[in-house]
Amino acid sequence: MKVYTTAPLEDPRDARTAFRRLEEIGYDGAFSFEAKHDPFLPLVLAAENTEHLILGTALTIAFARNPMNLANLAYGVQSISEGRFILGLGSQVRPHIQRRFSMPWSKPAARMREIVLAIKAIFARWEGHAELAFEGEFYRHTLMIPAFDPGPHPFGPPPIYTGGFGPLMTRVAGEVADGFFGHPFNTRKSLLENMLPALDAGLTKSGRTRKDLDVIWSTLTVTADTEQEFERVKLAARKQLAFYGSTPAYKPTLDCEGWGDLHFELNRMSKQGKWDEMTELISDEVLEAIAVVGPRNEIAAKLTARFEGVADGVSLTHNRAPDPTHWADVVADLKRG
Repeated sequence: MKVYTTAPLEDPRDARTAFRRLEEIGYDGAFSFEAKHDPFLPLVLAAENTEHLILGTALTIAFARNPMNLANLAYGVQSISEGRFILGLGSQVRPHIQRRFSMPWSKPAARMREIVLAIKAIFARWEGHAELAFEGEFYRHTLMIPAFDPGPHPFGPPPIYTGGFGPLMTRVAGEVADGFFGHPFNTRKSLLENMLPALDAGLTKSGRTRKDLDVIWSTLTVTADTEQEFERVKLAARKQLAFYGSTPAYKPTLDCEGWGDLHFELNRMSKQGKWDEMTELISDEVLEAIAVVGPRNEIAAKLTARFEGVADGVSLTHNRAPDPTHWADVVADLKRG
């Protein structure tokens, strides 16, 4: 199993050392994400300070940009990293797209599908495979002159992965993407009953099989070396799960396990600002069904059991110990397994 993580960056300059450290530990790949800083810029530094680590955006906000802009950025990072880049795209939610980025929002799954197809059409033009004649519902790209055409990429166009949770966005990945980033708010049962059927529906529509789609699943991973640290990490995971559980979009996971009423209580308390009290509602049963919890020497086996037959790789989250080398043994066990 391939093992990934998201680099913990507060300052983009830290990318010079953070990604190199993750490569030394043994991760197959590491991602940047879009929060306080642009996710592409740290990867430029990461590319110049690593040798074989896969680098990607997990995720960049697609709807804050346009297909030509994304294609240019992806081609650039693919060049600097010498073929080690994954363009990971996510949708964000309506308020952020409209009010933070001042960009249009409509039909998010259909728009994501079209963005991926448009980027691939641009790549095809640059690779010399077709003229640029993409005309969709949301995007139109029909002009490319030599001054703006980078030509065929020496390492080939980067793969495009999409992230999602609901069935429509998940189906988009199966239909048009090269890979899929799965959301951590899932149990094994919800993966099998909710997520995989949606991926399979998209694959069937495009005439592809699971071999044509790389699936990387993010997961909350809860472990520690001491009991005190273990309790601290479990509390952090409970807070994260309480937040997810209060959001209507993530209710299907709770419904799948028969915990639908928990969502309504968490949602009610979130509107009252009772964030600490919400955490108390995440029982050990809920925590251990969604997160992967246990002693360090058992974590690799538990992760393998959770994602066997579901994912090709796992992205570890909530795993940032003060000394990241503490995770080297878990990464090694996962890669051996």
